[in-house]
Amino acid sequence: MNIRKYVVIAIGASMLATPSVLSAEMNAETTAADETEAVKKPKKITDRRDPNFVRCRSEPVIGSRVKKKRICLTNRQWKQFNAEGNRRANELVKDHQSGSSSN
Repeated sequence: MNIRKYVVIAIGASMLATPSVLSAEMNAETTAADETEAVKKPKKITDRRDPNFVRCRSEPVIGSRVKKKRICLTNRQWKQFNAEGNRRANELVKDHQSGSSSN
């Protein structure tokens, strides 16, 4: 019976020691993975005038009084977005001006 006690104690002790070994191995793996991700991540752009700086704004959703949609684009994309909107607005005005002058 004493031998069984020692066997049970030995098994219990090995079970208690195993998770710490596994967690140490996993911590080493996650630390290595974190280091490689940190190397791959580009630096955050803090200059607001940089063409690659991301700006977000909320725009109302058509048909809703409360809903807003968040749109995030780079400065370069916002410039293109605004230019396209201006181009379409100018076309609309131009089309309506030419239609009214023919009467």
